[in-house]
Amino acid sequence: MKPHDTLPYTQLPDYSDAERIARAHDFYETIKTRRSCRYFAPDPVPREVIEQALLAAGTAPNGANHQPWHFAVITSAEKKAALRVAAEEEERAFYDGKASDEWLDALDPLGTDADKPFLEIAPYLIVIFAQRKGGIEPGDAKQNYYVNESVGIATGMLITALHDAGLATLTHTPNPMKFLNELCDRPATEKPMMVLVVGKPAPDATIPVHATLKKPLDQISSWL
Repeated sequence: MKPHDTLPYTQLPDYSDAERIARAHDFYETIKTRRSCRYFAPDPVPREVIEQALLAAGTAPNGANHQPWHFAVITSAEKKAALRVAAEEEERAFYDGKASDEWLDALDPLGTDADKPFLEIAPYLIVIFAQRKGGIEPGDAKQNYYVNESVGIATGMLITALHDAGLATLTHTPNPMKFLNELCDRPATEKPMMVLVVGKPAPDATIPVHATLKKPLDQISSWL
């Protein structure tokens, strides 16, 4: 291995096996309450909550430590309204013919449609961009690696951090999404991956029963 600068590995707590098991159980009990939310309250949320969650997302593992992501946080009513108009145009095309019957059948138990009022109601819309070029220093234009994988991990950590702060989220993916580059003043070299809707759930928010059906451990894992 080539010589390089190093630091000691992060000091992790020296839990007993029983403590590790208990903490793993506790985390599962917490994270299993996470649900995608389509009914948001307009209540304000402190900006610092979002900033800290973004910093947590920024610690995600990624290719060559280039950190190939950008999070554009939309709070203005004008921007949210414009995003909704553009997104619903794409959604109507999707539901009116672009989507296959099989895809629509798969969505039917979730009750989704082309109307996306949450895009204007929720206090925050975080548009997540993947950077094909970049690097760790401002102005770098190096090749980035494992971009989709890196951004996906960071997004998962962002959702988890927001859930831990008591906020509801929804991943929204209008297709195509290139209108988001202009809306968020991002370069064409960046690929919009999704819109993460963030806020408090509405007091009367509901979720489809179908969304509560999760595969058991023996279906999602194997031990070799």
